[in-house]
Amino acid sequence: MFKIGDLVVYPAHGVGKIESIETRNIAGKKQEYYIMRILDNGMKIMIPIPNATSVGLRELIDFGDIPKVYEILKTREISINGGTWNRRYRGYMEKIKTGSIYELAEVLRDLTVLKGDKELSFGERKMLDTARGLLLKELSIVREVSENVLEEEIRDILK
Repeated sequence: MFKIGDLVVYPAHGVGKIESIETRNIAGKKQEYYIMRILDNGMKIMIPIPNATSVGLRELIDFGDIPKVYEILKTREISINGGTWNRRYRGYMEKIKTGSIYELAEVLRDLTVLKGDKELSFGERKMLDTARGLLLKELSIVREVSENVLEEEIRDILK
């Protein structure tokens, strides 16, 4: 269970802060909700507490897990091979929706490698930006450095 003020990750939306825990009566059913605000865009999300795990709400990664993320970024093996761009897109979207920072790192790495080989579709370019943004936000908070500093490091790793 999270507390008010906790920073948590909501899959595909990124890092947010639990602003309150409220009991609401929706459709005749009384339930407790986390009220969370996404840091990047200020979007407010209401998550039923019993569903928090199933929607993928999780704590930020530990500082000690960051090297594993960097190892994934350094690898040059693409996790989703071949197929049409829309099949790859669906596969990458599934990875983003898991909320796992490791899957997010794979998407960023794969799309960066693909970008070097051929032109990405509009959807893939947008997904690349999304994956980069989500990864940078979480890592910058955990490492307590600016996203700009981190972006330089990740750009160097992905070269």
